[in-house]
Amino acid sequence: QVRLVESGGGLVQAGGSLRLSCAVSGRPSSECAMGWFRQAPGKEREWVAAISWSGDDTYYAAPVKGRFTISKDNTKNTAYLQMNSLQPEDTAVYYCAAYDGNSWIIDSPKSYDYWGQGTQVTVSS
Repeated sequence: QVRLVESGGGLVQAGGSLRLSCAVSGRPSSECAMGWFRQAPGKEREWVAAISWSGDDTYYAAPVKGRFTISKDNTKNTAYLQMNSLQPEDTAVYYCAAYDGNSWIIDSPKSYDYWGQGTQVTVSS
């Protein structure tokens, strides 16, 4: 069973930065493609970014492209989301997710097999 634990959320002013971490246990992270999603109050869960098994390929949703960077250190079994130039509209609970199958749909929550508990990110104006 894969377990994901996020950390690094918090309160930051607009224009600031945060780095989220997602620790993977139960399976090497090299065997999982991973994604970050977020969910704001009253809104559906939204895909943010994804990274391939090896970490060589990364993908971003339009609202965060150029500001967020997803990465993965398979030697540490940890994925990261570096968030720069944060804006109030980035406020949400951020979740990491892992996929270990053969037909990965990078932006679909239903495609992912494992989820973390989420970490709150609040950006003040």
